[in-house]
Amino acid sequence: MKLVKAIIKPERFEFVKKALEDKGFKGMTISEVRGRGEQKGIALEYRGGLMTVDLLPKIQIEIVVKATELDDLISTIMESAKTGKIGDGKIFVMPVEKAIRIRTGETEI
Repeated sequence: MKLVKAIIKPERFEFVKKALEDKGFKGMTISEVRGRGEQKGIALEYRGGLMTVDLLPKIQIEIVVKATELDDLISTIMESAKTGKIGDGKIFVMPVEKAIRIRTGETEI
């Protein structure tokens, strides 16, 4: 199994969520996070002066999938989150050794 963390623009979240649901990926954990990457933030004009906002709001999506579903999940996220502009986000993939359902004690390896 794999843990996929996708960090995307907040305005793309509904598109990503719908695309994931359409492909059968229903379970996910969502967090509102702040971060920056290559763009190093943005400069805004505020009360006549420039203000740099270097930590931008993002949405982090976490999904655990079987290794056989990984490529489909990644391509779905990429297609639905992409705007073609800097700051579209990043996807991280990590191994998961075991998942245990608290209610039943059922284990997936």
